[in-house]
Amino acid sequence: MGSPISHSLSPVLQRAALSYLGLEGTAELIELDSAGEPFTTVAHSHDALSVTMPLKETLLARCDEIDDVARRIGAVNSLRLDGGTIRGRSTDGVGFLDAVTLEMNVAVDGKKVVVLGSGGSAKSIIDALCLAGADVLVVARNRETGARAVNPYENARVVTEPNLAVDLVVNTIPHREGEDRPEFDGITAADGAVAVDIVYAPAETPWLKRRRGQGFRVQNGLPMLVHQARHQFSWWFDAVVPSSILFAAVSP
Repeated sequence: MGSPISHSLSPVLQRAALSYLGLEGTAELIELDSAGEPFTTVAHSHDALSVTMPLKETLLARCDEIDDVARRIGAVNSLRLDGGTIRGRSTDGVGFLDAVTLEMNVAVDGKKVVVLGSGGSAKSIIDALCLAGADVLVVARNRETGARAVNPYENARVVTEPNLAVDLVVNTIPHREGEDRPEFDGITAADGAVAVDIVYAPAETPWLKRRRGQGFRVQNGLPMLVHQARHQFSWWFDAVVPSSILFAAVSP
């Protein structure tokens, strides 16, 4: 659920998970950009909701219960509807961490990481990285938003023009076709460095292609999507779905 939503692969992952577990049900895309009355109607007719832009922060206030991660970052991406009670969590951060540690063999503890952006997805990634022991620099176009994103953590700070070699750089700035995204060419690759763009369509954004040319190993947002969905499904239905099942569902 979100807007725009037509590109989302989430229902494909969720249907694959339902099928694997032999559970009756379906998954659909819902175009919605407001936390108002239309959301109430949707919530009353679903068991679970996967939330994306621009609702991750605004729907927090609609939750009756949230977990510690959602409380720290002020955003949710997963809602479970239990008898009229709306429970919220964020699985973006743990999904991102699994994507880089399991798929790219990156141990972030003690590593120098730059996160571009400070929105809902960025905050969940910053949270996960900081708790895992990374040294996190956040590049935010809005200094106030950036300050809020790093405020809970001793090992995160906001910078304007980073000029350093990094072990990991993560682009969370929304990709819009035809629009340029900031380059920050002062960011260079340390040995074995990884660049992640959390966008998964297109499979390789111009930003990611340029990072490859600078010597970074690269990853798009599909592994993060898969792993956060795996955590979502585990919470929604108390069931474990192997990531291999989900990757197979969205493979070309």
